[in-house]
Amino acid sequence: MDSLPPEGGLRGWLCCAGGSLGLFATLGFLNAIGIFQTTYQETLLKDYTSSDISWIFTIQLALIWAPGSLFGRIVDTYGPRPVMLPCAFLCVFSLCMTSLCTEYYQIILAQGICYGIGAGGIFTTCLVCVSQWFVKQRGLAMGITVAGSSIGGVIFPFFLQLVMEDVGFNGMVRYTALFVGIILIGAFFLVSARLPPKKWNSDMAWFDFTLFKNRGFAFYALGSYFVMWGLWAPFDYLPSMAQLSGMSDSLALYLIAIVNAASFFGRVIPGHIGDSVGYFNVITASAFLSSIMILCLWLPFDYHSSNAGLIVFAVAYGFFSGAFVSIMMPCCAKSGSLETLGRQIGTYQGVIAVSCLTGLPIMGAILGRQHDSTYEGMQIFAIVTMLIGSVFLLVSRNILAAAHGTSRY
Repeated sequence: MDSLPPEGGLRGWLCCAGGSLGLFATLGFLNAIGIFQTTYQETLLKDYTSSDISWIFTIQLALIWAPGSLFGRIVDTYGPRPVMLPCAFLCVFSLCMTSLCTEYYQIILAQGICYGIGAGGIFTTCLVCVSQWFVKQRGLAMGITVAGSSIGGVIFPFFLQLVMEDVGFNGMVRYTALFVGIILIGAFFLVSARLPPKKWNSDMAWFDFTLFKNRGFAFYALGSYFVMWGLWAPFDYLPSMAQLSGMSDSLALYLIAIVNAASFFGRVIPGHIGDSVGYFNVITASAFLSSIMILCLWLPFDYHSSNAGLIVFAVAYGFFSGAFVSIMMPCCAKSGSLETLGRQIGTYQGVIAVSCLTGLPIMGAILGRQHDSTYEGMQIFAIVTMLIGSVFLLVSRNILAAAHGTSRY
């Protein structure tokens, strides 16, 4: 039997630092999708609808989660190197190819599919390896790891905008490829597995529907699906909505950096609190409050525009949505048994992938039906789905808490 993780040993915290770098260069880059959405709408893809363009990023987001079961099993069996090396190369290569793209389908293939697969491999490897080093402090460790994506979400909007002003869009994408490559080299050498290599288990199911017989896990997966349907709306559409409201182009694009700066604290602090009061208590509250932020601090500005109000919304939403993202995987681990953990995580990631694949295009289609003149319909969709998700998360929390005889769940 494997010994318990050292809970803060040097290699564990170095792995946490490497995981943070990995998420900085992958999910952190994807957190800046609003920059690309706005730029594509104004330039290369101006003849395409908002929904069409959003497919580029929704494919990226879906591929962050969809191959998680495959990558996770490879990491569990052979360690992180066989996944991180080819996926890091794929991330850099895909961005270089994106800089040469002139057609919509080419961008889908390069930035959507290739970068999505590469980023998905790095993302899964970092989370799996960090999880191996921590149990009691897993919420804090995962929060610090996922906070790397928030730092990336702060830096990339400034980096992309300033470099694009200097060398143009294609040059900016090539410099981004170099930047991402350097960061991933650091991640490659820091991320390590605690558990030794083992034989490949060919009998393990990739997606196990029988897990949904566990009502706690079933309601958790369903709640996460609905929350993730609406969660990414501000990350993609807040800059274009701010421009429509009269905000300057530069400030509108920097709203994404503000969202991610706030989400840094949302990903570290609530994760640490979750170690004490229960991950499900924190994730349910964060999902509910994220929807309330859209209802109270974003929706009203369709009627009365306010630059200061949108900045306040960016800060508040960044914090609460960041908390949700950082605690998703610890909650998944607690919603079932250790015997089914591998299948459970793979099945859960498949559910989230479908949610990410459909959410942004649906909201883009709603925006298109309103002729890109108001964001009200899209915002209401996000509010309703996230509130429904919050209810399912609460049901899951109550079922699991009752089963374990504790309110701190």
